[in-house]
Amino acid sequence: MRLGLALGYWGRGPNPAHLELAREAEALGYASVWTAEAWGSDAFTPLTWIAANTSRIRLGTGIAQMAARTPTATAMHALTLDHLSGGRMMLGLGLSGPQVVEGWYGRPFPKSPLTATREYVDVIRQVLRREAPVELDGRFHSHPYSGPDATGLGKPLKPITHPLRPGLPVLLGAEGPRNIAQTTRIADGWLPLYWSPMRTDVYEASLTDLPDGFMIAPMARARVCDDVAEGLLPVKAMLGFYIGGMGHAARNFHADLMARMGFEEEARRIQQLFLEGRKEEAVLAVPDAFADEISLVGPRERIAERLELWREGPVTDLLVTAPDPHTLRVLAELN
Repeated sequence: MRLGLALGYWGRGPNPAHLELAREAEALGYASVWTAEAWGSDAFTPLTWIAANTSRIRLGTGIAQMAARTPTATAMHALTLDHLSGGRMMLGLGLSGPQVVEGWYGRPFPKSPLTATREYVDVIRQVLRREAPVELDGRFHSHPYSGPDATGLGKPLKPITHPLRPGLPVLLGAEGPRNIAQTTRIADGWLPLYWSPMRTDVYEASLTDLPDGFMIAPMARARVCDDVAEGLLPVKAMLGFYIGGMGHAARNFHADLMARMGFEEEARRIQQLFLEGRKEEAVLAVPDAFADEISLVGPRERIAERLELWREGPVTDLLVTAPDPHTLRVLAELN
């Protein structure tokens, strides 16, 4: 099981510690570093900055949002950074949810998310292979565009720049069972948002017949500390926000996932509190047991024991969100 560093997206501004953490991770032998985006900082610019200040560590978007860019624009980002970094790029993509897609990007959320995802990946693969001009008679991502307002002058094109690697890895952030199953067929890896090594049966039906080399790379908050309850607070804060605020009451993929993992009553309670504006109560309502299962928090000995559980399952890459170099070092020593 390889280790990766997940830096996430910025808050109010750039985190001055991120570059130091990325360099430390590279020095410790971490396999990859990942950046993200929500509705603030983008995923590619910080990753490019990290690429310029490192030399070996692989670079991943975890995740870049599909609604933010056309598939050809995303492919351009990926092939450009792959060249500049010497072939270190991995493209992690996610669809996000209706609140973000329609509220932030001003685009309709696709009525068939699986079809939209499949078409998006198809276009990116065509760009990276550069075997022929990009053409797709699609429902969501037609190339050339052929909608009712089209001029009819669109021409199929190949990228001017020859991609460095036609097989640049494409990974998907998927949560629903059908979406995960499709991911194993069209992508090179899967980026689970929550992974409990104690509940791998939740995903078992979706992960049959995995291709050789398929990556399963969940993210987990990690912190070496004496007080487990205190160390879990940032995990609970994250869960309170995602379960309660990252989606509509009637359609929240994160809450649905928590429910499938055995915490349905708690997930709905968190949603209710958050939507009522009782955000602190929503965070406190996150069960310690759930927060603990999906993270690595506590003294070194406790983390060593729990790390064994992660190694026993199908996880190939553990992407840790670690707030300090000490935690990164301990995980590297234990792995």
